[in-house]
Amino acid sequence: MSDKTAIPPSPSEDDYVRQVTAAEPPALLSETDPFLLFDGWFQEAVAKEPHDANAMALATVDASGVPDVRMVLLKGVDSTGFVFFTNLESAKGRQLADHPQAALLFHWKSLRRQVRARGEVTAVSDAEADAYFATRARPAQIGAWASDQSRPLPERLALEKRIAETGLRFGLGKVARPPHWSGYRLAPQSLEFWRDRPFRLHERLAFDRAPGGWTTSRLFP
Repeated sequence: MSDKTAIPPSPSEDDYVRQVTAAEPPALLSETDPFLLFDGWFQEAVAKEPHDANAMALATVDASGVPDVRMVLLKGVDSTGFVFFTNLESAKGRQLADHPQAALLFHWKSLRRQVRARGEVTAVSDAEADAYFATRARPAQIGAWASDQSRPLPERLALEKRIAETGLRFGLGKVARPPHWSGYRLAPQSLEFWRDRPFRLHERLAFDRAPGGWTTSRLFP
């Protein structure tokens, strides 16, 4: 018996190509319409992501131009953009009033995919805000009145007291939408779809808005 340790042969270029091809993900649903592609990915995320498939990171900038980011929930999407709701007097509300541009990031870990979007942000209509607010659970509606979002809270009891007082004020009646609570729509000027592939040969497909449609390009990972 030989004392030499057997060293397996290095995989050939053909072997490497076969491994990559075997793990090739299915074709993208659309390489011309980013919203069609997003809808397909989002529906998969809703079916497979264990928690909050509609969670997205929202990045804004403050008065000094310093970036700020937090997680929010997507509450609507169509060909005009991505919709979310918040207290208009919160940090993000004030920042968007001063600089109505933002970026979004969806990360679906279970699918090993992410989507980025950047663009201008505008307020939704009062009718749209009213319609969504009416679907919220009553405690969330009362909380929208009681919380001075992003501002100093002297103690936890102060918030609980406000919630109790607000609940008594509305009683069993309808809770109207507060004037300081509404929504925004981010209309993307650019989107990027990223998905994992073997050997870190990840796939990146970028969309940029152009007159009459979108231009697409593939990016190095």
